[in-house]
Amino acid sequence: MAAKDTPGLVVIHVALFRMATASLAAAYRILGFKTHHGLDDTLNMPWTQLEKAAEATWPDVPGARQQKPFTRRNWDELWGSEYDIATDMASPFTDQLIKAYPDAKVVIVQRDFEAWWESYQSELLDTLFNPLPQLASRVAWYVLGIRAGYAMQKIHFGFFGVQNRDMIDEKRARRAYDNYFERIRSMVPPERRLEYHLGDGWGPLCAFLGKDIPQVPFPRINDRKTHNEGETRTLLKIAKRAGKRAAPSIMAAVIAIVVLWTAKR
Repeated sequence: MAAKDTPGLVVIHVALFRMATASLAAAYRILGFKTHHGLDDTLNMPWTQLEKAAEATWPDVPGARQQKPFTRRNWDELWGSEYDIATDMASPFTDQLIKAYPDAKVVIVQRDFEAWWESYQSELLDTLFNPLPQLASRVAWYVLGIRAGYAMQKIHFGFFGVQNRDMIDEKRARRAYDNYFERIRSMVPPERRLEYHLGDGWGPLCAFLGKDIPQVPFPRINDRKTHNEGETRTLLKIAKRAGKRAAPSIMAAVIAIVVLWTAKR
């Protein structure tokens, strides 16, 4: 995608994974903003840069290599040179983005903890650390050169302040969740942020962003069924790409992963 005429994020979207990021991404696009949403094209994400961002942010995560702290230039390379807004994949780094783009407006979407944690645990953590996706992530790296699984593990370990999956329990998740939103609110004055509640529709969002209300319903997408279907499509893409580059035996193994994972879901 071509670079923008004026690089830089104009809106910082503050919401963790599984907090209606797909719906808000669709809403931003309807309003005319160039918006990045990770689930749109998982295999073509800048995974190497994201892994470096995680290592720079949380240097103590397992497997981290020494990185310099990210600057505005690094964030421009990730998102700011092409997009106005970055949603899901930017969420763990929003405190840094607020510092890098001090003139950006900030939209905060905070889902109820109990509902969020149940969804986050089943749709993100159990998926990421399940043996079959773990195997698929290794195939993606060794055959395709895609660091998705490694980047996501470092992001999760860093965000929750842990060294392994077993340490991410509800108590620790609650603490990370509370600290995240408290930290963001302490950084942004009330006049520069919108506390957007799911179900508010177009009105508050358009008023805050200076946009006319579209004559279409507010989007609501990426429920669990859609999310699971997206995971299956990603695994199928891995199988297809691996088949073009690797021996038939590896292709068969990847297809077996996809079949078993689909059956499980």
